[in-house]
Amino acid sequence: MSIDRLVFAFAGIFILASLLLAHFVHPAWLWFTAFVGANMLQAAFTGFCPLALILKRVGAKPGQAFS
Repeated sequence: MSIDRLVFAFAGIFILASLLLAHFVHPAWLWFTAFVGANMLQAAFTGFCPLALILKRVGAKPGQAFS
């Protein structure tokens, strides 16, 4: 998988996990969902994504968005 697809997969996992935690544990977990969404929004405009940098360092295949 390319870095782009891995970033989308991680974001999806974190969003779904935080929604489950908000439903079953405490609604404050929705702040984590908001954080992930805000990070995705800023990455769309700036091209900077901390997860993409980490994945690049561990040797993931570069994609189109985060190369």
